[in-house]
Amino acid sequence: MPRMFYSSKYAHDEYRSVLVDSRVGINQTPESIQSMNDLLVPLIRDKHQSIGHIYATHAEKLGCSRRTLYSYINDCVFDIRNGDLRRSVRYKKRRKPTKARSKDRSYRQGHNYEDFQDYIKEHPDTNVVGMYCVEGKKGESKAILTFTFRNCNLMLMFLFEYQDQECVLEVFVWLETVLGQEAFKKLFPVILTDGDSEFSARKEMEEFCDGSKSTTVFYCDPYSFWQKGACEKNHEYIRYICPKDSSFTDLNDDKVRLMMNHINNEKRDSFNGHSPYELSLLLLDNKLHKALGLKAIEPDDVMLSPKLIK
Repeated sequence: MPRMFYSSKYAHDEYRSVLVDSRVGINQTPESIQSMNDLLVPLIRDKHQSIGHIYATHAEKLGCSRRTLYSYINDCVFDIRNGDLRRSVRYKKRRKPTKARSKDRSYRQGHNYEDFQDYIKEHPDTNVVGMYCVEGKKGESKAILTFTFRNCNLMLMFLFEYQDQECVLEVFVWLETVLGQEAFKKLFPVILTDGDSEFSARKEMEEFCDGSKSTTVFYCDPYSFWQKGACEKNHEYIRYICPKDSSFTDLNDDKVRLMMNHINNEKRDSFNGHSPYELSLLLLDNKLHKALGLKAIEPDDVMLSPKLIK
């Protein structure tokens, strides 16, 4: 009779061979790879969309996990490389902050970050809006004032001719005019900002033109960027379109509105694949959308690169 002998070493070697061979190569056909490549290249290379935004719209067409997609890009399976992705490069080492010069900070009394935290503890349901300035090239006066609603990450953008108190107050007066006092107080109950000189007119910002109370302004601590995390993240999107030290001289209100709409329509992982614009329609007074020209952008048309405004 024929006989068979069991060899543990032979069995283990066969097991290891199957284990390794089954994981070698790419679990895709050449046709599926080409289809994925045709979808990804124009969205990433030409429009600078993120993998998260693309996945929120085209997950079924891609047919693999996000982690696998990153691996394919890292292994040069597609015509795009890691350098084409927005966040695959390391950040520059942060410089140590220089000691701030002494100046009048009386406007901050009772409105520092500790006071802000105490206020939020007493009013936990209050919507907080971050207000900051994005500067252009050194030596130029133009800047962009931004408002970021923490509950939905919607960002409003206003172009400044000069980065000073007068321009900031002009935006407040304009918002009061187009929204009305009741809508303004509902949308901007608390504003958190930096202690820069353009935001030092706290009393004027906290009052309507008739002298009635409009909002409450608080200030972050110096060099404490984590206290304004939502705004810092949103400003990254502006820098994708207008890189740091780029000139703002060619910007106008129409271009800034275009940037604002494309940034607000990028889908975010933090919102389960939804965009700030979509959430704002549910959480904010839609009177704001009509006044500022906020509108939806088709997912595949979203572009976050300098090409958008050129």
